[in-house]
Amino acid sequence: MGSTANTLTNLIPTLYLALDKVSRELVGFIPAVTRDSSLERAAVGQTVRSFVAPAATAGEIAPDVTPPDDGQQTIGNITLAIDHARRAPIRWQGEESMQMNSPGGPTVNAIMVDQFAQAMRTLVNEIEADLAGLYVNASRAIVPNSSTLFSATLKDAAAVLKILLDNGAPINDLQCVIDTTTGAAMRGLSVLNAVDTSGDKDLLRQGLLGDIMGLKFRESAQVITPAVGTSVNSTVDDDAAHAVGDTAITLSAGTGTVVAGDVVTIVGDTNHYINKTLTSDPNADGLVLNENGLRVGIPIGTADPAVAVRASSSRSMAFAKSAIVLATRAPALPAEGDMAVDRTFITDPRSGLSFEVAKYMQYRQVQYEISIAWGVKVVKEAHVALLAGA
Repeated sequence: MGSTANTLTNLIPTLYLALDKVSRELVGFIPAVTRDSSLERAAVGQTVRSFVAPAATAGEIAPDVTPPDDGQQTIGNITLAIDHARRAPIRWQGEESMQMNSPGGPTVNAIMVDQFAQAMRTLVNEIEADLAGLYVNASRAIVPNSSTLFSATLKDAAAVLKILLDNGAPINDLQCVIDTTTGAAMRGLSVLNAVDTSGDKDLLRQGLLGDIMGLKFRESAQVITPAVGTSVNSTVDDDAAHAVGDTAITLSAGTGTVVAGDVVTIVGDTNHYINKTLTSDPNADGLVLNENGLRVGIPIGTADPAVAVRASSSRSMAFAKSAIVLATRAPALPAEGDMAVDRTFITDPRSGLSFEVAKYMQYRQVQYEISIAWGVKVVKEAHVALLAGA
């Protein structure tokens, strides 16, 4: 598209130098989730379909004349909306270019390496933060055995893994994305820093968080520590029965709010549940829990079990890779095109994200635009759990 006299070919080395910097950012969610990336264009609000491959089925090997007549699978799909289309512009005027390219100057290309790196870093961090915000869709949470996660042992990893296993999450590709404070605590565990007990030299020799108890640990700078609700004196209504699996919980008292993503507990039940929607009036609204609902039933007549909201804490996440989907597309364009004289796509080889780079020739200046459109979705709440830190 655009004039053949102006191309981005000469800019490709600059873009890849920028990507080399971006790929070293603390981005944990993007490589951990199921990704549907395409260069097709999509508009904000447009619904796209992402394929979902089923779990594989294994069988016994038995010699025969021909191989078994099997292997067929039903490929599923989910729909999600493209709800963000974002751009980061870079503009240079003629006078500025001449000054930077003059003898002894740093050159425009050298400066643009950092400009493109910062532009793509901004967009990557927005996508990462969007994924981190999906904590509100988790099934349940674990809280530290001590004042902080992984303060002395790996029991917190075992506890969050138990939630996923109890909920039936597939065990072949489990992920855990933690904040840097939790990562520092893990690096301090002697059991992971001794090769003879950890079974792996990566953490000790290379500082890598690896596969622990079947969970692939990654760090992210975007793990959220949200504000929580102000609920006070809320209790479950003793006139209503709540069976195992129920998600709507009737309350009979309380003031304040319970917001989406709050970690709530009920007296007599050791589980930490995640509230789905805003409860602005406990008496009228009650609670709505994510999948799989209550793990311990509450019979009629139980003496008004108290409901408590956990204080604000970080929301690291453990999940099956198939439980969360990130779809990325090129932003929409009119059928006739726009004023760009050229455009190209460049893919980060580590994160897999593809950015569109467009060049706009203006009056005595040039503007480059880096852009991407995306949407995120939790497709299986039961296969997502939180590590609610201190």
